[in-house]
Amino acid sequence: MMLEDWTRPFLDIAIDGRLGLVIAAIALAGFIRGFVGFGAALIIVPVLSLTYGPHIAIPALTVMGLPSTLQLLPDAIRHSERSVVLPMTLAIFLALPLGTWVLVSVDPNLMKIVISALVVLMVAFLANGGQLTEKVSRSILLFAGAAGGLVQGAAGMGGPPVVAIALARSGTPEQQRGNVLAVIAALLFASVPSLFYFDLLTPEAVAYGLILLPPNLLATWIGSRFFSGAGRDHFRNVALIVLAIIGLTTFAVAVWDVVGQSA
Repeated sequence: MMLEDWTRPFLDIAIDGRLGLVIAAIALAGFIRGFVGFGAALIIVPVLSLTYGPHIAIPALTVMGLPSTLQLLPDAIRHSERSVVLPMTLAIFLALPLGTWVLVSVDPNLMKIVISALVVLMVAFLANGGQLTEKVSRSILLFAGAAGGLVQGAAGMGGPPVVAIALARSGTPEQQRGNVLAVIAALLFASVPSLFYFDLLTPEAVAYGLILLPPNLLATWIGSRFFSGAGRDHFRNVALIVLAIIGLTTFAVAVWDVVGQSA
């Protein structure tokens, strides 16, 4: 591919009101990502899909997500529990290619309905004070990782299953956030080979990702600093609210799409 093919998309990006709206959404998503460790895709994917199309949205999200993931990686390494993260990471890497196969061969809306319903039930359990035991079985961790990998490959929204288990663990806010950061990083890194394989990392998608990268990194840094200060005391409640919004929104959109297809 010629150098011109990679530089031209930067010149073709329109500087208009749509780009301003996208940058505002990116900033909000980055703050939430830095604060609670997940949830950026809920904002970025719909906004970019509506504005520039889904083939731009998901790869651009990946381009933006890699640097911010590296930015938060020290917190993940410092505070995460390896006994929790490693089984889920292994399952994510094994299951995500199968999810990509589902993307091209099976309607992912049915999977999203089931997963999002389970996420909403888990949020209700956690909001009522419920927690899993200190020793979560390896089979539960593997199942959560596999579910996250499948949904990430099929729909680009694999965070809720793994985040729900990470939040259900007893522990300090730093440990819970560290576990969340680690498994979200695994989802992102595992997505890259599939994007390459299906030729979705196009020059246009990379251009949008790089243009939107600076506000995303700055907002992520601000969110991370907020957690280190006053936000630490509110982490769990905000994380549950974000997770509930993701679950309910995904469920509603998936049901709407299924009804629309059958109409």
